[in-house]
Amino acid sequence: MTFHPSGVFVPLVTPFTDTGEIAATDLERLAHGVIEEGAAGIVALGTTAEAATLDPQERREVVRICGTVCREHGVPLVVGAGSNDTAGTARTLEELHAEGDATAAMVVVPYYTRPSEAGVVAHFEYIAARSPLPLILYNVPYRTGQHLGWESVARLSQHPQIAGIKQAVGSVDTDTARLVAEAPASFSILAGEDALVSPLLAMGAAGAILATANVCTREFVELFRLWDGGCLSQARTLGNRLVETACALTAGPNPTVIKAVLHAQGRISTPNVRLPLLPAGSPAAILGALPHTVRAD
Repeated sequence: MTFHPSGVFVPLVTPFTDTGEIAATDLERLAHGVIEEGAAGIVALGTTAEAATLDPQERREVVRICGTVCREHGVPLVVGAGSNDTAGTARTLEELHAEGDATAAMVVVPYYTRPSEAGVVAHFEYIAARSPLPLILYNVPYRTGQHLGWESVARLSQHPQIAGIKQAVGSVDTDTARLVAEAPASFSILAGEDALVSPLLAMGAAGAILATANVCTREFVELFRLWDGGCLSQARTLGNRLVETACALTAGPNPTVIKAVLHAQGRISTPNVRLPLLPAGSPAAILGALPHTVRAD
């Protein structure tokens, strides 16, 4: 199927119970909630989901729950499935497709191994040639320790199985500007830096994948709508207002603060995270930085 992601996708947290299991009811409720507030789709098993701490059965449960909700609403489910093992990633994508829930997969630039940039390109080309699912590349060098320049991304954008990229490079840099200018219209550039989403949308990004949209879905969806509709003054005003919100919600390791706020709002049963993460402290100060429409009562 042709997949051209656009709009705001929410990489859902994975709620946990007091005893550490997946809080399935909370996850299902969150998934329904963000879609009802306008999310274009959901990302499961991303960084925000603490996917690295989930065992295989838990990962399948998260994908199953999110897939069921997405089918009910008729929106796509993107599943995080990348690693630094090229052949292993290809096998994972085949298994994910066989399970039938995913619309597309988000595959991270290979981390830790530190291949050359040519090796990164070869990694993605190998995976794309074998993947039964469309791919969204995930470029996040401050997590992977690996650079992926615009020329490499432009080359990868020509592959029919690579639908887009989550660009989370920590700044609005020259590489990103060149990528926006050079990438084909069929290739979706998705903003991945929550505080910088407005500038990326202004430059022409097709949408965003935003951890803080777990809390402020409606506001980020409206920001996308304003930029997409050419309402420049209103878009700038809202985008500037959301910078403080995004910074507050990402002040601790992802998703510790987001979970603390969701718990304070009564949207998940606990703020629990799994080691090596530690729970955030009281979210009182953070709640003050949120738009009035999403603060806890």
